[in-house]
Amino acid sequence: MSTSRLRCVRRGSYVAFAVGSAAFFLSFFHRVAPAAIADDLSTAFGVGGAALGALAATYFYVYAVMQVPSGVLADTLGPRKVLAAGGLVAGLGSIAFATAESVGTAALGRTLVGLGVSVAFICVLKLTANWFEERRFATATGVANLIGILGALAGAAPLAWLVTMVSWRHVFGIVGLASLGLAALTLWVLKDAPERRAASQARAERWYSELASVARNRATWPAFWVNFGLSGVNMSFVGLWAVPFLIHTYGMSVVAASNHTSLMLVGYACATAVVGWLSDRLQRRRPIMLASATLYLGCWIAWLVGVPHGWTYALALLMGTVLSGFSLSWVCAKEVNPPARAGMATSIANLGGFVAAGILQPLVGWVLDLTKAPLHPAGDFNAALVVFAVFTCAGLVGALFIPETHCRNIWQPPVNR
Repeated sequence: MSTSRLRCVRRGSYVAFAVGSAAFFLSFFHRVAPAAIADDLSTAFGVGGAALGALAATYFYVYAVMQVPSGVLADTLGPRKVLAAGGLVAGLGSIAFATAESVGTAALGRTLVGLGVSVAFICVLKLTANWFEERRFATATGVANLIGILGALAGAAPLAWLVTMVSWRHVFGIVGLASLGLAALTLWVLKDAPERRAASQARAERWYSELASVARNRATWPAFWVNFGLSGVNMSFVGLWAVPFLIHTYGMSVVAASNHTSLMLVGYACATAVVGWLSDRLQRRRPIMLASATLYLGCWIAWLVGVPHGWTYALALLMGTVLSGFSLSWVCAKEVNPPARAGMATSIANLGGFVAAGILQPLVGWVLDLTKAPLHPAGDFNAALVVFAVFTCAGLVGALFIPETHCRNIWQPPVNR
């Protein structure tokens, strides 16, 4: 490849990565934001724990439903068109949520947001697969996760502080306008793949035949369960229930509780980029994921046993750090399926987390409401913590069955370096 051609490809890869990661930043912001404004939402719409959980979970329901279609769309239409359409829908949904006067309208806006941002991560993975070498895929995925977590951080303590200064409605209105701007930018600057690779990806099979092939592949599904038990539990806890738990169990302020969720996100953000690099360096996936799942389960047991007040920050940071190993699940799903089906394979893996979060958000609220107590005295959370721990066990079992790919696609012959 000529020097000018190499520079062009490199520049295109940076643009693709930046645009896709910006969309993922907004996706993560919306994912965790309800935790920081839970009391505001409860007051604004006059709802209790179960209804608040259902409102927050509408994002996860549509996100879960859209994961496999997102993979199909990314593999067929290309990530550029899919990302732009998603940004448009998410922007309109955020504006609708900001202006809602009833819980029904708020749920509709939240649903549109979930629909719009549901395509972001799968498109990031597809763009990464198209623009980067296979041996750097886990590293690039880790950096994309880092950028996404920065969006989650913005939706935690900074948002909790910001809504003490301005209305949460103004914040979500501005975020909606930012999504619309990003949609326009995506259409303007993004390319799906380098020209040579785009031309080589024409396939004779129809998309539903390819999707069926990925779904029939037993090696695809352990990654689904790892996401179900680790990512789903984390999204549900950080995205809604961590702040009420810390407020009512440890007597913290909203900002102090949100600082704990920020620490969880910081731990995950810092560790996930390192985990991707380390896995690529060691050429191993499975041992890292097993260690991650085991330690994450241990963190839930620690909360159940009881953590002294001075150690809650340390446990929050540890939870985020040890969680990071699950991020290799998307890589594993990609590596056990043909490269042309990367979007479909990673979408099935990603689906697991959102299925679990969609179940956990209202389930935990229902468990808490069983006590008939206002959101909620300390003892009421014990049953909810058991639910989180049980779901985490599913992730540990999934990690046990992850095939070891040694960091290469098993459908391609080894590359001699």
